Amino acid sequence: MHGFFTYLEKNPSSRGDAAFHDMSHGESFLELVVDRFRGAGLWVLDEPESALSFSGCLALVGVLKQLLADGKSQVLLSTHSPLLAALPGAQILEVGEWGLREREWEDLALVDKAPDRYLRHV
Repeated sequence: MHGFFTYLEKNPSSRGDAAFHDMSHGESFLELVVDRFRGAGLWVLDEPESALSFSGCLALVGVLKQLLADGKSQVLLSTHSPLLAALPGAQILEVGEWGLREREWEDLALVDKAPDRYLRHV
């Protein structure tokens, strides 16, 4: 992202670009999504939660929901986040030793683990 943000700062959009290097990793990623994810397109995101706080993940879900509202865009999202996997209207494909299989959100392995099952070890 550092190299990409450097490129954007040297080649700003017509609206101008934010000073990405002056922001935290999560803030700069969200600014990029809000500013650059516009219009029809295919948006491919690989584990975007790695840069985001919980509230940042909520903000990303909101941006993606708006982007998909007119039916002219698609989002391909790889995630380990139950929150991002809950994107309204998403077709969810779970990857495992079986290959790919379509799943409902409630049936995902990453969702069926209640926090107390992990936190009891802390």
